[in-house]
Amino acid sequence: MAKINFRSGDRAFAFPNKTIIKAFIEKLIKKEGSVLSDINYIFCSDQFLLQMNRDFLQHDYYTDIITFGLSEKNQPIEAEIYISIDRVKDNALSLGVAYKEEMLRVIFHGALHLCGYKDKTKSEISAMRAKEDQYLQLFAKTQK
Repeated sequence: MAKINFRSGDRAFAFPNKTIIKAFIEKLIKKEGSVLSDINYIFCSDQFLLQMNRDFLQHDYYTDIITFGLSEKNQPIEAEIYISIDRVKDNALSLGVAYKEEMLRVIFHGALHLCGYKDKTKSEISAMRAKEDQYLQLFAKTQK
């Protein structure tokens, strides 16, 4: 049985409609042609994620998300996704969007990485943004 968990790292995290969001992530993964096993989303602080970025990726900078795919190739998705609540709040403010919208974008971004989308080149970033927008719009339609 596939499952998606939302957990708190070093910060308490409460997000309304978690059950609806989890079900939507499952649909996203299926729509992208992937199979889900388990995903743990861990919500944390900037400092927590910065240390993970240093320890595991040898990157010395803040980021909003780190996605660790744990499954073997061509196997159902198993992963841990770490999201900095601080960074998402700052990004929402600087982008002039609602915090909830930016958090959903980042949550979907992690799922899209697990479905094979990358964001290193300009064309990859463009494709990733288009997919994020697509799923944000689709999610908004399901909430009406």
